[in-house]
Formats: sequence, C-alpha cells, structure tokens
Amino acid sequence: MGEILVGTCSWTDPRLVRSGWYPAGARGAEGRLRYYTTRFPVVEADSAYYALPDERNSRLWAERTPEHFVFDVKAFSPLTGHPTRCGALPKELRGASYDPRDATFLDAVWARFAEGIEPLRRHGRLGSVLFQFPPWFRPGTRAEAFLEGCAERTAGWPVAVEFRHPAWWREGRTEATAALLRRYGFAAVGVDMVQTLPSSVPPVTPVTSPRLSVVRFHGRSPSWGTGSKEDRFRYEYADHELEEWVPRLRSLAGSVERLHVLFNNCCGDAAVRAAERMRSLLERPASASRVPRAASG
Repeated sequence: MGEILVGTCSWTDPRLVRSGWYPAGARGAEGRLRYYTTRFPVVEADSAYYALPDERNSRLWAERTPEHFVFDVKAFSPLTGHPTRCGALPKELRGASYDPRDATFLDAVWARFAEGIEPLRRHGRLGSVLFQFPPWFRPGTRAEAFLEGCAERTAGWPVAVEFRHPAWWREGRTEATAALLRRYGFAAVGVDMVQTLPSSVPPVTPVTSPRLSVVRFHGRSPSWGTGSKEDRFRYEYADHELEEWVPRLRSLAGSVERLHVLFNNCCGDAAVRAAERMRSLLERPASASRVPRAASG
C-alpha cells in the first residue's frame, strides 16, 4: 500500500492562528511552520494562487522542515485561467499592457512561478503543483488544448488537477476525463463537497497517475454556491462523514505510491481537527468496528 499523507490546505490562515491551535511559543512564521510539521507531513501552500511564490520563501520552507515533509503548491491564478488582480503581479508585469491572454505575459508568469518553486523541487519537498481550474473551464477542445499547454510547461513536475465544473466527472464523461489526465501523467484530484447544488462536483476518485492521488475536503456547507468565502468553508466534519471515506482512501493508497488527503475547510481550527481525526481513523485496523454515528445538526 502506498503512503497516506494527511494535512490541511493552509498553515497560515489568520483564523487558524487566532484559534489557539498553535502553542504560545509558535506564533511567528518560522515557529508556526515548524510546529505544523510535528503534527502533519504535508500542507498545501494556497498563497501561491494569490501571488507568485517567492524563491526565498520556498528556500526557507525547505530549510525549516524535516526531510519527509512536502508542500503541495497551488498554481498562480493566471496559469489556470482565473482573473488576477494587477496588484498581485510583480511590478514589471503590471501596467496598461497587462493582458492575461498575451503569450509574452504568460511566458513571464510561468518563468517566475517555476523560479519560485525551484527550491522545493531541488530539495525534494514539492509534493505536487495543484492546478484547480475555474467553474467555467468545461470539457471541450479549448480546454484540452489548454491542458496540453500546461503539460508542456510542467514537464518533470508532479501535477495534480482539480476540475470545478461538474461535467468533467459526470456519468458518461468520467473515463474520457481520466484518460485525458493519464495522457499527461496528471494526478486526478477527488473532492468532498456538498452534493445538492448544480455546481457540485461528484466525489469520484479515479487513479490517473501511479505516483500520486489527491483528495481535497472542501466541507459540505450549503453556502458553497452563494455565500462568502468564510461561509463556503465554515464546516465541521462529523465522524461518520470522515469514516465513510476511509475504505475509499485505503483503496486509492493501494493503487498509487502516495496519497495526499487535504482538508480545505479552513475556518478556525476545523481543518486541523478534521485532519487529525481522519489520520486517526486511517491508522485503525481495517477490521475495526465502525465508530458511532455523530449527531447531525
């Protein structure tokens, strides 16, 4: 069976810092990261979605973490077709000429992103680069051409792909989507999220890379489609909701070298507590009796 790494999608979220999960002696940037690594073996650096990763920060992350620890880095927003604030760009890429569709601009962004994550790659700390595509990125020839371009630019990188348009994983399309990701060696990202909305992505978990599989737990808030960012991710997983994933996660781990299980319900300490509970459930013998169902509400 492959290795299962459980962690969260942020270690710097202000609400987590204020929650009291970090001890008094681990309040600075270095202290928080060092403490986090004593609790989990993987973390997602979601800050790279909002701004280009900094080479110096990546080097410090590698220096401040043990050899077994890995970072999943979220791709900078222009690389997945998301809108990007001009202020999030380096000064030399700002101005009236800024056009996210311009090839020269994209070349520069890709180069800066690659430079920013290079220390993690060099030190063996890059778990994956997560390409989370927007809800309007739907199946079709244009999307497939975009993915081909991503594959050319990320050759040699460990890449994981999360689609947010549900059509990619709906019945009748699943095999074609999985085959597309296999063509480029991309790991498919499975998701847990509320299933009552038109935008809900089915919780499918195909194996598309022998090296890696990723499952991200977004929470099951009914505010996903309409609420604020905090509303969307404010969710406390019940034990039975986590336990129902255990057989599937074990099965995934049996087909890949490494499985990353990441909790994105980053509101206060909800994500770290869910990750700790999931790790405990996965460490139990497979034949152990089911835990009692938690009351909902």
